Amino acid sequence: MCSGMALQIILLAQTVLWAAAQTPPCRILGRAAKPSFYQHGDINIGGVFSLHSNPTEATIQFAAKPEPLKCARINFREFRLAQTMIFTIEEINNRSDLLPFVSLGYKIYDSCASTTFSVRSAMALMNGYEEKLTDTSCSTPAAVQAIIGESGSTNTIAIAAAVGLFQIPVISHFSACECLSNRKVFPTFFRTVPSDYYHSRALAQLVKNFGWTWIGAVRSDSDYGNNGMATFIKAAQQEGICIEYSEKFHRTEPKKLLKVVDVIRRSTAKVVVALLSQLDMNSLLEQLNLHNITGLQMVGSAGWITASDLATPTSFRILGGSIGFAVIKAKINGLNEFVLKLHHSQYQNNSDIVDFWETAFQCSLTNKVNLPPCTGSESLSKLENQYADVSELRISNNVYKAVYAVAHSLHDLLACAPYQGCTNSVKTEPWQVLEALKKVNFTLGTGENVSFDNKGDPVARYEVVNWQLGPDGGVKFREVGYYDASFPFGQQFAMSPISMVWAGGQKEKPRSVCSESCPPGTRKAVQGGRPVCCYDCVPCAEGEISNATDSYDCILCPNEYWSNTKRDQCVPKAVEFLSFKEVMGIVLAIFSLFGACATVLVDVLFFIKKDTPIVKANNSELSFLLLFSLKLCFLCSLTFIGRPSEWSCMLRHTAFGITFVLCISCVLGKTIVVLMAFRATLPGSNVMKWFGPSQQRLSVLAFTLIQVLICVLWLTLSPPFPTKNMKHYKEKIILECDVGSAVGFWAVLGYIGLLSILCFVLAFLARKLPDNFNEAKFITFSMLIFCAVWITFLPAYVSSPGKFTVAVEIFAILASSFGLLFCIFAPKCYIILLKPELNSKKHVMGKMPSMSL
Repeated sequence: MCSGMALQIILLAQTVLWAAAQTPPCRILGRAAKPSFYQHGDINIGGVFSLHSNPTEATIQFAAKPEPLKCARINFREFRLAQTMIFTIEEINNRSDLLPFVSLGYKIYDSCASTTFSVRSAMALMNGYEEKLTDTSCSTPAAVQAIIGESGSTNTIAIAAAVGLFQIPVISHFSACECLSNRKVFPTFFRTVPSDYYHSRALAQLVKNFGWTWIGAVRSDSDYGNNGMATFIKAAQQEGICIEYSEKFHRTEPKKLLKVVDVIRRSTAKVVVALLSQLDMNSLLEQLNLHNITGLQMVGSAGWITASDLATPTSFRILGGSIGFAVIKAKINGLNEFVLKLHHSQYQNNSDIVDFWETAFQCSLTNKVNLPPCTGSESLSKLENQYADVSELRISNNVYKAVYAVAHSLHDLLACAPYQGCTNSVKTEPWQVLEALKKVNFTLGTGENVSFDNKGDPVARYEVVNWQLGPDGGVKFREVGYYDASFPFGQQFAMSPISMVWAGGQKEKPRSVCSESCPPGTRKAVQGGRPVCCYDCVPCAEGEISNATDSYDCILCPNEYWSNTKRDQCVPKAVEFLSFKEVMGIVLAIFSLFGACATVLVDVLFFIKKDTPIVKANNSELSFLLLFSLKLCFLCSLTFIGRPSEWSCMLRHTAFGITFVLCISCVLGKTIVVLMAFRATLPGSNVMKWFGPSQQRLSVLAFTLIQVLICVLWLTLSPPFPTKNMKHYKEKIILECDVGSAVGFWAVLGYIGLLSILCFVLAFLARKLPDNFNEAKFITFSMLIFCAVWITFLPAYVSSPGKFTVAVEIFAILASSFGLLFCIFAPKCYIILLKPELNSKKHVMGKMPSMSL
């Protein structure tokens, strides 16, 4: 987009010129504009350069004709560019292979870096500069066939808009504004400097290449700065770069400049991208030096990065280590000698030359009081300014290419065949030159190819330069990389393996980030209300990881994996099961084996004392069978320890169910025997014949077979199986046995419970039957313990997670088994071992006084 002022000028110029073209005869009012340098030729080329920097403001009284604007402050670089144009035209005129028998002339105007002067110069190049105008002055042919200029984008916009209606081509050597590539608005514009479309994007790539994500940005308040910065910010955001501030100013606005300096001073960004013209950069440099603001890494645009006027040992304190893209430099043979042979005597009565000479040598050619008179022996070769310095021919090379582009287009135009609608006459029209420029394609003596695309732009090529101190203490622009838009994407930008100097002359690259990088194991969390480059590093949640620096999201670990303590790697989840290697498993196994061994000892003791009354009186067959089942109960708890497998899962539940039913069946049989034995003592009772040894065996077998049948159905329809439980703990896997059919599992437990309750009720009823040794009492206590253990087991089993579920089940098995063993057999063992006198038939039959047991 064009700036408001430039847009108004464009519209006004187009309106005036359109009216002039539509309403002949016309009269142009105002003073004549005379060129600063002029030489007539067969074909003339126009030039507009800012030979002066600033115009003086004229006071308008509306009572008399306003005085013409005056220019102040010589611009040595622009003077050299104007001389480069003259040199190139003379070089072409001296060639026999290019435009033979045709001489080129030139008319070069001073725009004074003013948009008003630029438009005025463009109109003068279109219409001539005669003082007295006739009615046909506006219908005369254009004074020039093409215009070279200008350096500033805003002034060039005004020129291109003004002359575009008349199909006069404009070739700029330094106007980089992307807006000028709009062929609908500027159909006759060409340039030999790359467009900011590439320059701004290349700057974003440069910043990204060095890892700077937190930067400041300043720009000239002009079409060049505003358009370039808009493109840069868009490209920077795509590269993940954040802009802390973006400020603009113009050198004529001191308040805005001071505000920009204050923003830079208070900012945290260590890198500043400066899309500034040379003059604006000079103003900023003065203020930075005044406020002692150093240590900033400057990333410069082509507008100032190779400006020798700025590159002084004093400015190196602030701009040392600056890096940026510069126009490709070249060596132009003979230019150095040409610019140095300039002398004021060659241009009599040329006020621009007088200003140049007096400013360069600080002497007077016009009898100025405050300056000594010039001697005439002054030599430009002794000067140290931008005019005399031709070591960095970058912009001058663009002027050189622009003039040669016009020459080649004229050569192609004059040499074309008649059947193409052309003639070999010297007379040409600007529109013909315009068409020829679109097709021009040639190679200079320097080896550089010159051509334009359909937007009038050249191929974008830049050098990456770095401000370094040379051996002599002077500032050098050292080439450290390149950018070539003609290369494939990803290969356009590259840095050379050359040691660089950074801000303040340091060897270490500065860091410029809003927040330090987030290490692996964390993720970025953007701070509210701040750019995305400002973030907090938040640790990943459990079960999530980030294995790269500056991760935006954490990755969820796969189902059987979990994050390590650093949250930077997924590791297999810890597998948990009740193992023989851990303390709990060892303790439970010891108690299980102890119970089995104790049962064996009781079994051995009963076998040895099988003929004693107390063993016989307590149904020795059922006692041995009970002891056998208790051994199995103790040992079956071992199947619950260890890594679950398909067979162990089926075995542990079925073995537990069957052995406990066998055990309870034996206890139930003993209880029934007690009841039946006392009932048999009643007169006329013959009940024992219905519950003799055979019936006892059958009852135990029947009760046990029912449980076996339940277990078979359970294993057939939906057996238990090993499973990985990941519900209770996210960070580990619990290996356990799934019961398969819940109905089968609870049927096994329910059947055990039913027999236990039945046995407890019968034993409770028989507890007070007369006898010195009534076994029903001990059975009652044992079944009370058994039922209490298993009633407590149920809620504990349901609520205990992981291996503790198995431990609770083993504890219930051991506790109930020990309860049966000690309550039923401990009194008998006590009598057998410690009170053998009570182990008699008389005592068992109740014929001796009883003893408290």
